[in-house]
Amino acid sequence: MKITTKVKKILACYESDNPGTKANLARILMHGRLGGTGKMVILPVDQGFEHGPARSFAPNPEAYDPHYHFKLAVDAGLNAYAAPFGFLAAGADTFAGQVPLILKMNSANALADGSLGDQAVTGSVHEAMKLGCAAVGFTIYPGSDDCYGMMEEFRDLAEDARRHGLATVLWSYPRGGKVGKGEGETALDVVAYAAHMACLLGAHIVKVKLPTSHLDQPEAKKVYEAQKIARATLTEGVAHVVQSCFNGRRLVVFSGGGKKGDADLYTEACAIRDGGGNGSIIGRNTFQRPRAEALAMLDKVIGIYQGKE
Repeated sequence: MKITTKVKKILACYESDNPGTKANLARILMHGRLGGTGKMVILPVDQGFEHGPARSFAPNPEAYDPHYHFKLAVDAGLNAYAAPFGFLAAGADTFAGQVPLILKMNSANALADGSLGDQAVTGSVHEAMKLGCAAVGFTIYPGSDDCYGMMEEFRDLAEDARRHGLATVLWSYPRGGKVGKGEGETALDVVAYAAHMACLLGAHIVKVKLPTSHLDQPEAKKVYEAQKIARATLTEGVAHVVQSCFNGRRLVVFSGGGKKGDADLYTEACAIRDGGGNGSIIGRNTFQRPRAEALAMLDKVIGIYQGKE
């Protein structure tokens, strides 16, 4: 595998990481149809934990089978596939070496009290190594009552991951505390803050929701308005989140969110591309579609990141 100049430039931003970690980050960046471009499309399938099997897979019953998601990621030419231990373990041997894997290390469930704002640690670096993963993934909820504990859990797991040469992907989803319910969780100032915290915690790849133009925190709003930070369009919002990720020195990908139409997904991908984001991590909007429709949608999204659309 010959690493492109673009990917070498990205890796150079991770100055303290060991060769093993950089090699695994390169595995993700160089894989699939977007390999070498610095752009990524990743398939995450942790919704069975988060929402339950029927809510996740009944719209497309083939998706109850873990092998379905491996094959979808491989056939679509995606950069990586992320899932909890059980789903990865059910196909890791059959699909070994065919797509970089990300072990999602913590999860919540819809049967628990959602107001707690916490997740259980359900994976380990040891298991990630056994599965041949390139990275581990973790969620934090900045603002929640348990956010400090989640950050400390990530610190320990990330240190262990780096020691073993694995990259880290951090889902940073603000909620609770001073974050306004609903629109507050996707407000530009809040999303940018969450992305910045993920970088400060040492994540190699940051995952956040797409921001709106809303400003949620009063003190932050004063600064945004005084400094005339551009936020009228989604592209401008993405650009500000990228700026908050160490001025673009950290990789940031954006969630596909809840179920939506193709046109909305393509509009979002264009905004991510034009705002300097590194790509999309699309779950329900991929595996809840019939396979042929999902492949066609992913083909279009990849084409957008390739600059062909």
